[in-house]
Amino acid sequence: MKRMTILLLWGVFIALSVRAAAPKPKPLYIVNGKVAEQIGDIPPEEIERVEMLPADEETIARYGERAMHGVMLITLRYDEPALFPADTTFGNYIARQIRWDDDEPVARVVLRYTITEDGSVRVDDTLESTDNRLKRRVLKAVEEAPRWQPARKNGRPIASEGVLSIQLPEGRSMPRRVELVYR
Repeated sequence: MKRMTILLLWGVFIALSVRAAAPKPKPLYIVNGKVAEQIGDIPPEEIERVEMLPADEETIARYGERAMHGVMLITLRYDEPALFPADTTFGNYIARQIRWDDDEPVARVVLRYTITEDGSVRVDDTLESTDNRLKRRVLKAVEEAPRWQPARKNGRPIASEGVLSIQLPEGRSMPRRVELVYR
């Protein structure tokens, strides 16, 4: 009897281990009406609504066999994201426009901005600024940057937001803040 119990427990342990090691089934992802293989690269601030449909007969009949683990419907705030017209990202473009010598201290500026319906950029908030000279230069470069192609929803241009982080000189890390600890 004792031997039978040990074998039974061993069998349960093996079954649970195999089940835990098996990949968890994923639902069918549908982003703005189109099937997507993965959703990990969608920034959370761009998601307007998420709806989870159960894996019932109606869902499988509508979406096919791929919906046997449910369907996740994701609606983004726009159909097409805003596009910057340069050959690089907005952050790299702004960094190239700023003259900041290697002998100057490492500085960082982080801004929250809005791309308006007409494609212009409006700075909404300064999230971090370690040097006012760099901040002034970044704001001037943003003001002089070319207009974006605005995001679109249902064929109409809409405003969208972003965060710009500039740290110069490139390749050098920010010095750590000194903390005093009293004991």
